[in-house]
Amino acid sequence: MGSIPTPGTEITRRAREAPLMLLNPVTTDAVPSLDDASAAPPDGVPHRKSDLDPRMPPLLEQLDRHQRALYAEGRRALLLVFQGRDTAGKDGVIRKVFGPLAPQGCVVSNFKRPSEEELAHDFLWRVHLRVPAYGTIGLFNRSHYEDVLVARVHRLVPKKVWEARYRQINQFERLLSETGTTVLKFLLHISRAEQLKRLRSRLEDPEKNWKFVSTDLDDRSLWDDYTEAYRRVLAECSTPQAPWFVVPSDDKDVRDYLVARVVVDALEKMGPAFPKADPEVLAQAKRLK
Repeated sequence: MGSIPTPGTEITRRAREAPLMLLNPVTTDAVPSLDDASAAPPDGVPHRKSDLDPRMPPLLEQLDRHQRALYAEGRRALLLVFQGRDTAGKDGVIRKVFGPLAPQGCVVSNFKRPSEEELAHDFLWRVHLRVPAYGTIGLFNRSHYEDVLVARVHRLVPKKVWEARYRQINQFERLLSETGTTVLKFLLHISRAEQLKRLRSRLEDPEKNWKFVSTDLDDRSLWDDYTEAYRRVLAECSTPQAPWFVVPSDDKDVRDYLVARVVVDALEKMGPAFPKADPEVLAQAKRLK
């Protein structure tokens, strides 16, 4: 009779062996409605934190190993773009999924209101400056898509300007893809009710209310306009070389799990490998023995 595994070992084994749900990229002929119902956890994903908790460590272990191999290899990069309404969880998913990674191989860039210098260049200038170097994972907290979301909804530029940007963004992302950078884009999708709940929580929490600005409520009043703008982004810019994934984000644990699954799957397909040691290094190792 074989040994009986401890409860913790058995949970980890089941988490590794259980089939894991993977989000599908958006296709331009089937753009999600982005209604409130689609922000809830999808079928095929455990909804209880106690069910998800044992599944995350194995995923994060894989993510860590792939990231270290990507860094050691130094020939390719991975760019992850995060967009979403206020309180959708861009900061949270970056912290929880990617926070444990080695900082030298993982770089976060935040894109806020453009500075005067940035406005003096084309809209992609500041973005290209922050594209991850080979060997690293780049995390964009907001991105160049602000220029077809905020700029459109708030009419910061004429329609003919933001209309042309879809094509320009696709060309930019194709350039990245063809020169060694894998691009994945995540729209963190929350419902109106969940956003209201999080806005109230943010206002009542002294450690979070500094994040609140009056424009948060202005943008909430433009919910339908933003929905239309997001759907247009998905229709125009989810391409084979830079796909969009809509992440149901009303449940934070489910959100983190789904993002981690997509990223690990992409890294497995990239297959980064630790380079072989230089013969001189191996000779030195023999000397030490």
